[in-house]
Amino acid sequence: MDPTNLTTPERPSGQPIYLIAAHPNWRDSRVNRRLLASTRTVDGVDINDLYSRYPDYCIDVAAEQARLAAAQLIVLLHPIHWYSMPALQKLWLDDVLSYGWAYGAGGQALRGKDLWLVASTGGAEDSYHPQGYNRYFFDAFLPPYEQTAALCGMRFLPPMLLHGANSVSEQEIGQHAETFRQRLQSYPLWSELDELDKCPDCQVPAADRPDDLHAGAPGHAQQSWATAVGNTTHEMFGPETR
Repeated sequence: MDPTNLTTPERPSGQPIYLIAAHPNWRDSRVNRRLLASTRTVDGVDINDLYSRYPDYCIDVAAEQARLAAAQLIVLLHPIHWYSMPALQKLWLDDVLSYGWAYGAGGQALRGKDLWLVASTGGAEDSYHPQGYNRYFFDAFLPPYEQTAALCGMRFLPPMLLHGANSVSEQEIGQHAETFRQRLQSYPLWSELDELDKCPDCQVPAADRPDDLHAGAPGHAQQSWATAVGNTTHEMFGPETR
């Protein structure tokens, strides 16, 4: 079925989307670049191109948390790198999803929201098989994403994947991008959402968090990894080396 011939229901008002795109080199992208372009015609989507916004890897935690708080659907759009996410996307998770804000004692900011992974792989689908060179079905690489959502009280939605990004036809990429656009436009009117379990409840005991890691809790100052490294360099060698 040609997705361009489908009638797509419009997303109800009050269901904003925050799309976080992470690709280290958009010039080399066949799939993610097309997907990102397709979102620009969808109303109510807040788009953040991480590598363009934070080329120095210094993430504005407060700004990111505000954008997350305003959204109901959070989309992670990226290619799979070494069976996981690109480096800046991982740093974003480390810095932004802080203790006391996203999870743990007082960490309720993301509870009840939806997390959706939209990813592409260079290898073909049959390479993700016990007899393929990747040795596992692709689902084996999803638990870190699923548990990140669970710890923050979010639902992890069924991922949207495109395998073989280096070899699929332009027509397939175009159809995939259009389907992605329609899914964004129609959220949350997805029939499969009614079949998903509610957001899990993962309580983190306070004893599991050393006192010096409570910086993410409300009322505590936060500092990104890149800023912390810069400050350490400044203290060790002085400002002239920066």
